[in-house]
Amino acid sequence: MGTSVPTAPDATANLADVFPSCLVALGAADDTWLRSTGLEARITLRPARSAIVVLVDGLGADALAARAGHARWLTTGRKRLRSGFPTTTAAALSTLTTGRSPGTHGVVGYSGWNPDTGRVMNLLSGWDDEVPADWFLARTLFSEAPSLGVDPVVVGPARYRSSGMTANVLGGARYASADSIPQRVDAALAETTTGRSLVYLYVPELDSIGHKHGWQSDRWTAALELLDGELARLESRAAADVGIVVTADHGVLDVPEHANIAIDPLLLTDVVGVAGDPRCRQFTVAPGTDVRSLVGRFRARYGKKAYVASRDEAIAAGWFGAVSDAVVPRIGDVVLVARGSWAFNDDRALRDGESPKRMVGQHGAMTDEETMVPLRLAGAFAQ
Repeated sequence: MGTSVPTAPDATANLADVFPSCLVALGAADDTWLRSTGLEARITLRPARSAIVVLVDGLGADALAARAGHARWLTTGRKRLRSGFPTTTAAALSTLTTGRSPGTHGVVGYSGWNPDTGRVMNLLSGWDDEVPADWFLARTLFSEAPSLGVDPVVVGPARYRSSGMTANVLGGARYASADSIPQRVDAALAETTTGRSLVYLYVPELDSIGHKHGWQSDRWTAALELLDGELARLESRAAADVGIVVTADHGVLDVPEHANIAIDPLLLTDVVGVAGDPRCRQFTVAPGTDVRSLVGRFRARYGKKAYVASRDEAIAAGWFGAVSDAVVPRIGDVVLVARGSWAFNDDRALRDGESPKRMVGQHGAMTDEETMVPLRLAGAFAQ
């Protein structure tokens, strides 16, 4: 189409490597197992009896570096890891728990197109009533862990215990409810006192605060300070043979009000489904639409503010990783990925005079602020 799109790195360690690398470190998996499953374990970890993987929702490596003085434990000896794309929780957590790309596990965004129903579904909160039972296309590593002699445990807030997303994306693990960050740290410690366990500890607080107030807010910094102190306590109380990995599903950037763009309704005339985040839109079009022409019109209008690709171009560029035939129709015919701090909103449903509700902290696109996350190794994994 005359305009190139950026390619995604395909030989770089990312979230998909975290759990396989932990299983190798626990002595539960080896090269033969990796070859048979088609998984990668590109994070070198020292041997351990059990592992605790702390996933801090919305903690970008750049934001953490900017607040290093408020997070001395997290920023000690830290490394960086690539999260994947799209940089949104539903896709990233699915990649973490399966070791597979969005193009393989099938969760291709915050929301996605269902080609069987002709509707956009919420892939974060819609698992109870929107998402079909067979939508998730990969087994979680929690499901594989018992056959490898490892006890899989999820530690998270009680409100998520019975959710459809937990049943699918975290399927196969025993769920330990703990509502506050200190309580979750205590629960993770309790789960690793004996035996061989893979414990996943989820921290949603920073992402929630970031969306509402921005990562540059005092509230976000205060939550980071609390988390940092609790993770230091986790390391100090954990048994010597327990390895700790701290990472994140994606980063975040604050979108100023002027950078929130209302998409030109004329460009959406032939669009039947608008999926994804404001920083990563996927447009499904009506049959017979000239996709090439529509991509050209989007580029002409927003090409300095976003990368615009057809579905074929996005797949060829590796944006969604390896893409199975079943996942192809779930990806939008046109994919728009924000550059800089822009965000793209579909405001057609607003009534005259109604003010749109915008999030401050946003993510979904390919900037370093969104794709680069911390990788802090501690306990038996410390290097």
